[in-house]
Amino acid sequence: MHTFQPYPIDLLEYNPFTKIGKEWMLITASNGKKTNAMTASWGGVGVLWGKNTAFIFVRESRYTKEFIDHSDYFSITFFEDTHKSKSLLKYFGAVSGRNEDKIKVAQLHVNHYEEIPFIDEGNFVICCKKMSATPILPEQFLDSDIERKWYQDHDLHTMYVGEIKQILAR
Repeated sequence: MHTFQPYPIDLLEYNPFTKIGKEWMLITASNGKKTNAMTASWGGVGVLWGKNTAFIFVRESRYTKEFIDHSDYFSITFFEDTHKSKSLLKYFGAVSGRNEDKIKVAQLHVNHYEEIPFIDEGNFVICCKKMSATPILPEQFLDSDIERKWYQDHDLHTMYVGEIKQILAR
């Protein structure tokens, strides 16, 4: 296991458009018996309901969604932006944990901050306590192109908002 240190949230400086949208992240959750992770490139951080929060979007079909739904916690792990990390993130986005233990196959390790699982090989982790889960429904779209462009298969997202309990960095 690597040594992670708490990182003060008021010192956080990164471009979320690059970090999330271009470099991607792994969302990790546990159901009490097993831990699963998936790649994501939609989400963000900010302040909501008087708390520092992170928000993520997970499609209904994703196996990790079952883990998030059955847990009070999730984490977001970022990696150094390298060819190796991009290949790893592509794998976690293309293969379902229903079919294989992706963490084991990728030779990664699960670490924990208190009860919150995260991928130990990352270099920056946002540990969250789930605050809300909001299904994204077609009737909510004000832009008619959204459904046509992103949801032709009707595999909609749920937006999860989590209170940031700790940020860890190496």
